[in-house]
Amino acid sequence: MRVALMVAILLALAAAAYVLWQGGSPEPGFGGNMEALPYKSDKPVTKFAKPEQVIDAARFDYFAEIETSKGKIGIDLYETEAPNTVNSFVFLALHRYFEGIVFHRVIPGFVAQTGDPTGTGMGGPGYQFGLEVTPRLNYDRKGVLGMARTMDPNSNGSQFFITYGPTPNLNQQYTIFGQVTQGMEVVEKINPTEGPMAKPERDKILSVKIFARSK
Repeated sequence: MRVALMVAILLALAAAAYVLWQGGSPEPGFGGNMEALPYKSDKPVTKFAKPEQVIDAARFDYFAEIETSKGKIGIDLYETEAPNTVNSFVFLALHRYFEGIVFHRVIPGFVAQTGDPTGTGMGGPGYQFGLEVTPRLNYDRKGVLGMARTMDPNSNGSQFFITYGPTPNLNQQYTIFGQVTQGMEVVEKINPTEGPMAKPERDKILSVKIFARSK
């Protein structure tokens, strides 16, 4: 009897550990018990005239799992606050757009930026769209997912960044469309490209999976 009880306890602990590793059930980030949305392409597509409408922000919550050369990053996407931005990101991810793209601008204490298929900071998906901001969202913590752009507020494309800490100078100037919920330690391991700790090897995105669940 005692042996059976011990086995049951060990099995329960193992199951709990597995759920926590998965990010909960279904916690944002690594998908929990949600299934990833199917890809729309067998290989990366990097040029489009415009993004198709692929999300339903009124009915579903969306999450992303970005697998990098340093590990996985779980993200809660803000489809309600930034529907156009999240739709574009999901559209590109489902076409494997981000696969193989490097983190071309990584500044410790500031941001890790990626999303440019040319790796130069000058590339994009072939289309642009406008700024989406709300007073409720600001760059007040680490792990904020924001859109990179030029001085033109309508120049959002595919480049995005993840903050390493509060960056109030970006508030209301750059679209916020998500928050890292798991794997911030992975973001912090990405090789810097600037500063005294800069390294020649650039980390890259291996894949992006999108998850959705009913609201």
